[in-house]
Amino acid sequence: MTGPRTLRLVLLALSAYFLISVAQAREMVSVSRPELNMRSGAGTDHEVVWVLARGYPLQVVARQGNWLKVRDFENDEGWVYRPMTGRTPHMIVKSQVANIRSGPGTRNRIVGKAEYGEVLRTLENRGGWAKIRNEGGLTGWVSRSLLWGW
Repeated sequence: MTGPRTLRLVLLALSAYFLISVAQAREMVSVSRPELNMRSGAGTDHEVVWVLARGYPLQVVARQGNWLKVRDFENDEGWVYRPMTGRTPHMIVKSQVANIRSGPGTRNRIVGKAEYGEVLRTLENRGGWAKIRNEGGLTGWVSRSLLWGW
């Protein structure tokens, strides 16, 4: 039996699922300046704990005015000044070495390598693969399982 009550319950369940999914989505930013200080608190009076390079991807975990509490791929947390971040997608290599391939798949030729902690510009995502460009301009594909970011 399907009636108005059943339909309302289904719509309510779908709405709840959608809201939970949206709330759990990762908000990401990347460093938009040549360097950005990650601080121990929200403000310039707090200690600098890391200096991050352009493109470095960060997950936003909290906000306080113009400051963002962020987490990096190693789960280090700190605060950055929001106007020095942007929405250009980047990834960082989380494995010791990642093969950069000519296409999305292990059967494609290896055209280069990226090392742990290297920041890569994200150009496209396709399945379990990311098309990237490194600092030297090399473009290719890397398995998403070896990367962190967006």
